[in-house]
Amino acid sequence: MGMNLAAQLELYGPTGSVRRPPSADEARAYCRQLARSHYENFTVASWLLPHPLRQHFYNVYAYCRWADDLADEARGPEEAGELLDWWRDELDACFAGTARHPVFVALAETIHQFDIPPEPLHDLLVTFRQDQRKARYETFDDVLAYCRNSANPVGRLVLYLGRCHNEENVRLSDSICTGLQLANFCQDVARDFDRGRIYLPQESCRRFGYTEPLFVARECNEAFRALMAHEVGRADSFLVTGMPLMARVPRALRADVALFVEGGRAILRAIRAANYDVWSRRPTLSRGTKLRLVSWAMWKHRILGARP
Repeated sequence: MGMNLAAQLELYGPTGSVRRPPSADEARAYCRQLARSHYENFTVASWLLPHPLRQHFYNVYAYCRWADDLADEARGPEEAGELLDWWRDELDACFAGTARHPVFVALAETIHQFDIPPEPLHDLLVTFRQDQRKARYETFDDVLAYCRNSANPVGRLVLYLGRCHNEENVRLSDSICTGLQLANFCQDVARDFDRGRIYLPQESCRRFGYTEPLFVARECNEAFRALMAHEVGRADSFLVTGMPLMARVPRALRADVALFVEGGRAILRAIRAANYDVWSRRPTLSRGTKLRLVSWAMWKHRILGARP
């Protein structure tokens, strides 16, 4: 799954054995290694970035990776809450110029160089806390509110790194990030339910007649297929709405924006191709499909600089 959280906490946690703040070089290397070893899609995307931006993306990724693992791998909600409180305090120390943790020593450089405010970084922690206390979402608006803190801040951070953070770009980025989060919810129905969570709106489940006992039975019936078709369509519409962002970001970021949009849409196509049966097998992209997506993104949005 993620990093070995227990081992990392023994080194760098609230009572960890490493008390000396790392050097800037050590901190950068820590974030680089973490990003390269734990998320294949992020690693592929980082290859498309100009070299001067890669380290900053690694730093942001490392922050998100740590926060995610603190929430998901802690021993219960109480410990997760305590660890997330500590991580928030470390973030505040970073902005105060007293970073100690390797992630924040590296992230401080990124924050300073790109004038990143604390809000998107703090917003991400809201979602990780929410997952400890809320497992069902009544309306689609409730799900969208979750996305505003879980996914959208990541896109806004990317806009800061591209020095293209403005109102229209934020609107388009939010649409893409929400679409990616919704696609992930559709892809991971089984994984999320195993964790006790359902992100598909309860109102949609009732509309299509897919009840909680059917979730327990992991039944892929016509009601489930209709429910999933509806939610997959919603996710795709958000991705399509955000596509004009590809032409608005600096050329250096276009390939990555294209890759994530088309990657999200490819996942949705894989769900449709499986006739919406995400219970039997989690739809994923083959290595060949990923390579084709990368090639397309490079051709259209970096080499040619074409408009979508």
